[in-house]
Amino acid sequence: MNSTTLGLSTGLALGFAGAFGGFGAFLIVLVLGALGLVVGRVLDGKLDVSQLTGVRQDRG
Repeated sequence: MNSTTLGLSTGLALGFAGAFGGFGAFLIVLVLGALGLVVGRVLDGKLDVSQLTGVRQDRG
């Protein structure tokens, strides 16, 4: 999935949440979407969280 498709899908989901669920639903979808993005980046190996956790892994 490329960035354009992902951005469009995210925008549509946030738009529907805001239109039908109000501002509270919009915020919930926004936070859960951001959390899903972070988890997906970590699982893909594109985000290194070892700097945030303080845990260092020796690779050798």
